[in-house]
Amino acid sequence: MRSAIVIVALAFVSGCQLAPAHVRPEPPTPQAYPAEFTGDTTLGARASEVGWRSFFVDPRLEALIATALTNNRDLVIAVAQVEEAAGIFRIQRSDRLPTLNLGANASRSLIGPGGVVGAPIGAGSQTIDRYAVDASVSAFELDFWGRVRNLSEAARSQFLATVEAQRAFRLSLIRQVASTYLFSLEASERLRLAEATVASRREGLRIARVRFDAGITSALDFRQAESLLTQAETELAGLRLAKTQSDNALMVLVGGPITTALPDALPLAQQSSPVTLGAGLPSELLVSRPDILAAEEQLRASRANIGAARAAFFPSISLTGSFGFASSELTNLVGANGRAWSFGPSINLPIFDFGRKRANLSVAETRKNIAVANYERTIQTAFQEVSDALAGRRFLAEQVAAQARGTQAQRQIAELARIRYNEGVVSFIEVLDAERNLFTAEQALLQLRRAEVDNLVALYVVLGGGMVE
Repeated sequence: MRSAIVIVALAFVSGCQLAPAHVRPEPPTPQAYPAEFTGDTTLGARASEVGWRSFFVDPRLEALIATALTNNRDLVIAVAQVEEAAGIFRIQRSDRLPTLNLGANASRSLIGPGGVVGAPIGAGSQTIDRYAVDASVSAFELDFWGRVRNLSEAARSQFLATVEAQRAFRLSLIRQVASTYLFSLEASERLRLAEATVASRREGLRIARVRFDAGITSALDFRQAESLLTQAETELAGLRLAKTQSDNALMVLVGGPITTALPDALPLAQQSSPVTLGAGLPSELLVSRPDILAAEEQLRASRANIGAARAAFFPSISLTGSFGFASSELTNLVGANGRAWSFGPSINLPIFDFGRKRANLSVAETRKNIAVANYERTIQTAFQEVSDALAGRRFLAEQVAAQARGTQAQRQIAELARIRYNEGVVSFIEVLDAERNLFTAEQALLQLRRAEVDNLVALYVVLGGGMVE
């Protein structure tokens, strides 16, 4: 009866959980995104259910992303950190189970006269042999208060947080590759526009010189034509620099130079994905965004560490034991007569440590508060990113449409100004202004188209997409 009571008591004590229960803090954000940006929340696909290969339509961009997800050095580090965290978790988890060791040893001692070990050899000396083989458990802690269990849970949560951090980096890498590629594509199209403009204005300058030499136009008209050319040449040099820098950044992101032939790129105007994304609700981000999931696992780990710190205030009990055989003769080592065993429990009762354990508990509780704040801040950042991308989806589309209309109007103005100048109705200054405005409008239209597509990529990523292959 007494043994049964002891067993029940030990089972009850071993089930003690001193760590705070994990409860998700209430999200510090509105329950829905602004309605003017989301429209009907039931329409559109969920980003988390759309693979990145299905989202991107440009085959060249798809090949670059696939290469980056294989060769990017930062991603290699992130994957290795996951493996490291998994190893740490396995190490910590193994402390919850006893370590069984199997050993064997043999010794020979010389006992001199009078039973003195190591005395000079002489009459009465004798040799004693000893052989032993045993299985032993060394210093296994009985986890009555859950200290080891909570340390194992903390290591597990740290491992899962590292996994989610690696997923978050993959999403970030997809976005970086896409954004850099789109910037390079924009620079290429602006380069072609600038090169065509430079060629056209060089021809215009040649004509202006002929007219000036013939006395038809003034030196002012000639110098104004020259300024038009230098404006385009300056823009062309700047675009060449930007294109080179973006290509260099893209090479680093994909992990090195591309040695195989890549598919042809689509024009900037055809980069928009055919997939329409639904905004959903902010609460869906809690399970779709890996950075939020990582922050939650960090919060779990901090709460488990509180349980371990609280358990340190209670006695710890460890067991050391062995069972095996010992004999002075090797031939009689194994058998009932040579059986040997030992059992040694030990208890450590904290009495006074100058406040060390209390300070450790205070540190654990403070780190939990930090983890709560970090979790809430991560949710707020995610809400902001999604709201910004939703607003961008609407207003950038309006900007692109308006800029396209404005560019067309500016192109007609430039054509009319050139005709009126050739007819002698207006001065060359009007042609100069019209050509400059047209060039600026065409460049701005390309910039806005790139920004619109880049924003759609950002919306896809901040909604938690990209993880389905």
